[in-house]
Amino acid sequence: MPRAVLIAILIPFSALTAAAVWHHGYWGIVAPHLQSLAGGQVLADLVIALTLVMTWMWRDARTMGRNPWPWIVVTLGFGSFGPLFYLLTRPSQGGER
Repeated sequence: MPRAVLIAILIPFSALTAAAVWHHGYWGIVAPHLQSLAGGQVLADLVIALTLVMTWMWRDARTMGRNPWPWIVVTLGFGSFGPLFYLLTRPSQGGER
């Protein structure tokens, strides 16, 4: 994925996350997903999706000779920031920019 696209996603997502944490706190982002079946479904979907992404990151990082742990830890603590930063720091292939 082109780095410009990743940056275009990361900047507004970071702003949205910062605003949400500022107004509701870290727990305030998670708590609503534990109060209903619908919220639980969204949380379960996020956990499944991020687990699949972490599996891909692990394999990709190992293939490229990189240590996957920093991005796994960031993903576990901060969700989609881990994969976004992984992709942003991943060496480009085939002239991607």
